[in-house]
Amino acid sequence: MQKAQDHRLDEIDCSILSALQQNGKLSNVQLAKKVGLSESACLRRVKMLEDSGIIDRYILLVDQKAVGIPGTVFVRITLDGQQQSKLEAFESRVVNIEEVMECYLMSGDADYILRIICRDNEDYKKVHTKLTNLPGVQRVHSSFSLRTVIRKTALPIRKCS
Repeated sequence: MQKAQDHRLDEIDCSILSALQQNGKLSNVQLAKKVGLSESACLRRVKMLEDSGIIDRYILLVDQKAVGIPGTVFVRITLDGQQQSKLEAFESRVVNIEEVMECYLMSGDADYILRIICRDNEDYKKVHTKLTNLPGVQRVHSSFSLRTVIRKTALPIRKCS
């Protein structure tokens, strides 16, 4: 498999990526027409983008409010140390908390930032207990989102060469 960083994107690749990010359900026929390729050439390009890892996966986005999980909480976690073993212990357990939608190792005053989803405050209290029981957690600082101003899933595919 060719690594993503080894593959040079051209304008057609960028068009394919942009189109699929907007609508991952496009059929190959629709996609080929949209980007100006034959169906077979389009299929080859998409397969190459998949094989190289540039296309990571195809997913469906669910509206969290529509399924009864309207709350978003951003949580800064500070560990009691930054030794590799402590980071690994925390990371191996945080991935098992289903309400944790994203987790980033950070520089700065917090070791991790997490995006948590929850139904309400009572629901978050249960998640908070799970977080405080993770290995090495010294401090948990929670900030509740009041309103989503912007939420993107598509990467800006601007420069291709």
